[in-house]
Amino acid sequence: MAKADIDFEKELWDAANELRGAVSENNYKNYILPLVFLKHLSERFDIVKEELENTLNEPSSEYYTTNHEEKDYVLSDPDEYRSRNTFMIPKTASWQYLKDNAEQDDIKVKVDDAFDTIQDLLTAYNPQLNNLLPRIFVKSELSAKQTGGIINLLSHPKFSEKENPESDILGRIYEYYIGRFAMAEGSGAGQFFTPGSIVRLLVELLEPYKGRIFDPACGSGGMFVQSLKFIKEHGGNKSDISIYGQEMTAQTLRLCLMNLLLRNLSFDIKLGNSLLDDKFPDLKADFVIANPPFNVSNWHPEDLPENDTRLFGPREEFTTDGSANYMWMQTFWHHLNDRGTAGVVMANGAMTSNTKGEKNVRQYMVDKGMIDCIVRMPDKLFLTTGIPACLFILSRNRDGKDGEHRERMNEILFIDAAKMGKMASRKLRVFEDADIKKIADAYHAYRTVPEALEGRSLDPYQDELGFCKAATVEEVQKQDYKLTPGIYVGTEAEEDDGIPFEEKMETLKATLLAQFEKGEKLKKQIVENFDKF
Repeated sequence: MAKADIDFEKELWDAANELRGAVSENNYKNYILPLVFLKHLSERFDIVKEELENTLNEPSSEYYTTNHEEKDYVLSDPDEYRSRNTFMIPKTASWQYLKDNAEQDDIKVKVDDAFDTIQDLLTAYNPQLNNLLPRIFVKSELSAKQTGGIINLLSHPKFSEKENPESDILGRIYEYYIGRFAMAEGSGAGQFFTPGSIVRLLVELLEPYKGRIFDPACGSGGMFVQSLKFIKEHGGNKSDISIYGQEMTAQTLRLCLMNLLLRNLSFDIKLGNSLLDDKFPDLKADFVIANPPFNVSNWHPEDLPENDTRLFGPREEFTTDGSANYMWMQTFWHHLNDRGTAGVVMANGAMTSNTKGEKNVRQYMVDKGMIDCIVRMPDKLFLTTGIPACLFILSRNRDGKDGEHRERMNEILFIDAAKMGKMASRKLRVFEDADIKKIADAYHAYRTVPEALEGRSLDPYQDELGFCKAATVEEVQKQDYKLTPGIYVGTEAEEDDGIPFEEKMETLKATLLAQFEKGEKLKKQIVENFDKF
């Protein structure tokens, strides 16, 4: 069944609204998402068990047997399920059991007990998955009726992986909820959610077909999930990528781990502050994809060791307590292998900041040929902040020695996408497919070796007034290392009629007063007409 055939938004939000009154909206995710995850593990076990039973009854299979004891032995062997990427789920932890008991007064206890059972399986499999499913229903304000209501709503056939085997249905439900909960949560949601169109643009720019993907500010794992979608769309294999991530909030880490387990991805995700406690000091990745928190101040650079290998120079000159933006940049660069590329979301201020600890890093990156591309993005792309943002693409393959990318050490591509995208709602703008394609095509045409352009259906790169320009490093140096694309691409000036603001205001005021006067005359005339009747 195609993705578009499953329309589930209304039912899903109805399920979340079962929590209304008993749970604040910014906590909905902590109750709904673990249930979606439990349902996934339970359904996956049912599907694999059915496959095993068919194999045991198929004469051409090496598993074939008519011996009932042998069948029972195979069907009750946990290793048979682990080798098929699932867990053997006991009956009392199954979704069917919770559904059958959804009307019982003790359903909250049954849910928490099911969480305990599955948590034991997860911890035994991988200690990193400890505390993924804490007991939260019994001690919550939710009633038994509300808890049962959520279970019944999520039991709808259209939410079943068995009924919709090709649709990644539970993964998509999880993704939908993360997005909706981010909208409900407002400003606090930025810790775990980057809007989908930004993630899609980053992934299309980087093209992570295979290799190591690292996100040192991984939130709920959206960058990894979008990378997986990219691989599937291009006929690749998810076993060709390995995923590494770090997240500093335990609750968000849980969301991420469940998100990745839903997709059966292999991963190594660790808890900790990437800036001060890098859990992967020796990792060199093919791709770094990240949306770190913007403009973090008071992050204590003085706690970094003087000889921190990520720093481009002396700590006092290459960090500032006022903003962590450029410590993130140094972290991303450190974790790239000798052909790697990083795509990261940054606050616009990073393109022009003159604070010593930031400008020193930016200047170093320009002079050393680290910056491949800057994309200025439109406003209102984020649910959680009004701060305008841009993309920095950093690359170690700019020397032209890998056979895929041309030599461009002395160039930086500037793309101004500030007028692209459309308003999906009053508050949120999204990039459409055509926007993403235009930006990604410009970047790929710019960096790809000429002889490979035709095979990729790309025209040779050309500057486009108001949109893109491949500027030289010397041009950037002359502009005092400012990286704002508008400086280079010749973005047209805002249309202006040349009338000073004060004059405009006087004219508007006079027009408004005249309209008020006219309105009063009309009102008087209407009253007089009524009096004639």
